[in-house]
Amino acid sequence: MSAKNGSIKLVAGNSNPVLAQEIATSLNIPLTKASVRRFADMEIFVEIQENVRGSDVFILQSTSFPTNDHLMELLIITDALRRASARRITAVIPYFGYARQDRKAGGRTPISAKLVAIMITHAGADRVMTLDLHAGQIQGFFDIPTDNLYAAPLMVRDIKEKFDLANVMVVSPDVGGVARARGLAKRINAPLAIVDKRRERPGESEVMNVIGDVAGYTCILIDDIVDSGGTLVNAADALLKYGAKDVSAYLTHGVLSGGAAARIANSKLKELVITDSIQPTEAVSKSPNIRVLSVASLIAEAIGRTASEESVSSLFD
Repeated sequence: MSAKNGSIKLVAGNSNPVLAQEIATSLNIPLTKASVRRFADMEIFVEIQENVRGSDVFILQSTSFPTNDHLMELLIITDALRRASARRITAVIPYFGYARQDRKAGGRTPISAKLVAIMITHAGADRVMTLDLHAGQIQGFFDIPTDNLYAAPLMVRDIKEKFDLANVMVVSPDVGGVARARGLAKRINAPLAIVDKRRERPGESEVMNVIGDVAGYTCILIDDIVDSGGTLVNAADALLKYGAKDVSAYLTHGVLSGGAAARIANSKLKELVITDSIQPTEAVSKSPNIRVLSVASLIAEAIGRTASEESVSSLFD
């Protein structure tokens, strides 16, 4: 495959080498030789070891844990490519860290997602490609073209293979995720329910209410990020309390920090399905009820369409 103007180059950071290699294999393009290493004081040093002059370069790098290290890698790789005269630089960021800081949560607090967008732009990126942004309006934080891909088609395909759709109910684990859950429910023609969590008074435990009749249904929780897993586990408990037959969950980004994998393993969730936008840890890989879907083919197709100046949005029509 070649770009309309110049060759395609794929440069991988250290955040998710397995996914990067799978994307390269899907495109039938080898990863560009590059060294991304650290000095003794942990400064990051990047050396692009192939000619990229005039090339259409795609950097494959999630800003996942350790977030700041992987973000700095992305910025320095971008700068190295810009100084090496790459024709166009696209930052492919399957998981966009800092996305949850997309607004002022209180007085004297930052909008860190906007700051990160500014940094990526000023480093020299010409466009950004990411997956299931926590909030779609983050695209507006960038002053360069930004493609927000969706994992929903992969999830829909998997749900259709694994479940009897006549008995499925899609559930949003909180009020903020209703639009995302509703979109997937429409794709499989399933009813929608919502878990409404609220704390009546400071210091009191959360009360989980379910909006919708889930009795007898196989419930599928839909969201973009699972971090500690607490909300997901509590939502599953509430759904079972209200009569759900069993509960599974589909989420795009498996942050799963701290003891989240163990929390999920010991929960009443039948299965948690995540994508490999973040490289799974050993604990996640060994968990008996966590399964990983690959987004390599989706991202590879989007890269190919971008390079050949074809529509990316038509992937999701």
